[in-house]
Amino acid sequence: MIGQASFYGLYLPWLMLLAGAALLGSWVLRRLFAAVGVYRWVWHPALFDIGVYVLVLYALAFFTAPAIS
Repeated sequence: MIGQASFYGLYLPWLMLLAGAALLGSWVLRRLFAAVGVYRWVWHPALFDIGVYVLVLYALAFFTAPAIS
């Protein structure tokens, strides 16, 4: 069953909160990758950014799965 979270009385889907957290996490990682110079080795930066976002979202969903039930 899909979980919900109450945010000041407003029920939001848990995945929506995770997507927001993944957006913030991927933004931090992109800034870190840009500072280190990872983008010099990346063929298509936009696709790389989407991949990083999906991986961060998957990691958050995987590690918070017991909290949903």
